[in-house]
Amino acid sequence: MRAQPDPSRIAVVGVGSVAETGNRSAPHHWGRVGDPLRVSRYDEYGQTKIIAEKELVESGLPRWAWLRQTGIFHPGMLEIRDPIVTHATLGGVMEWVSVEDAARLMASICDGVPEEFWGGVYNVGGGTGWRLTNWQLQLEIAGALGVRDIRRWYERKWFATRNFHGHWYTDSDRLQELVPFRRDTFADALRRAVQANPALRRARWVPPWIVRNLVMRPLTLEHRGTMGYVRDGDEDAVAAFYGSRAAFEAIGDWDTFWPPRPSRTPSYLGHGYDEDVKPCDWTGAVYRDVATFRGGSLLTGDVAPGDIATPLSWRCALGHEFTASPRLVLTAGHWCPECVRDVPGYPRQAEYNTFLAQLEGPAAAVEG
Repeated sequence: MRAQPDPSRIAVVGVGSVAETGNRSAPHHWGRVGDPLRVSRYDEYGQTKIIAEKELVESGLPRWAWLRQTGIFHPGMLEIRDPIVTHATLGGVMEWVSVEDAARLMASICDGVPEEFWGGVYNVGGGTGWRLTNWQLQLEIAGALGVRDIRRWYERKWFATRNFHGHWYTDSDRLQELVPFRRDTFADALRRAVQANPALRRARWVPPWIVRNLVMRPLTLEHRGTMGYVRDGDEDAVAAFYGSRAAFEAIGDWDTFWPPRPSRTPSYLGHGYDEDVKPCDWTGAVYRDVATFRGGSLLTGDVAPGDIATPLSWRCALGHEFTASPRLVLTAGHWCPECVRDVPGYPRQAEYNTFLAQLEGPAAAVEG
């Protein structure tokens, strides 16, 4: 695109993922663009999205935007038979969007958007009515299928207690203001999904023990299933998804399970600078404060005030040197590319990085 005669005539929209920000348990289940990028372990998909996002933000193209897509609710979800379902923590949250609204967003961008849309990174979410807990999603789907007690289909310990992804957004309404795309309610989308899967409406008549033992239990034992990790003695994976073998063994049955009730009041992580200062007024002093908040330093000496697109040189607390524009660091939450790839090292990084430490405490890791 840069090689075209007039790149300004071409606009590009990249699609990222909520997986870029990884596990966000209560009380840190609210988030926004600019929060730490912190991918769950084994999630190479999330890592590739971070790399692609940096490529686009730093591309030098005149008209671009990056959309961090949330979970898309569509009829095919009711038919998913993949071990990844065991990774969805019961206490986790997700701000979903319907497949129709997600498509409407892209079509609307192609039809024309305000000029201020370009050059931004946005969270794509359905808004208030789409902010569900993972347990609530299970209950809603089961209820729509006429299943009275979804717990009879599962054993509680089959579900990971950490290391997934998803949060509610404090800033998803901004995209709606720029490019109106929301029309669906979750109830309407769920109704359409059930109508599109008539065979599943017979689920209410299937004895629960059949679903539990002949469908779900084998699924949990497949490659990437949580019980497969336990069976095979993969202690690294067990620790990633449960904390430890002992923590897994300590999980109770359904009679000790309390449905999650995360706060509906938005909360915010600190980003290490005065966010009331407009980007056009950002200076080297602002960037040095941001670097210090992350345990690192700004290496570039002379910085042009208000230039947020030119990459600067930085050093993280562990001594890695890298380049990144102020826009990438302050607005999008990027930091050291080597450290973000070292997922097992996040707790150690947080000892020096106050920015990351906001999410690395015990309360931010355990769910359900």
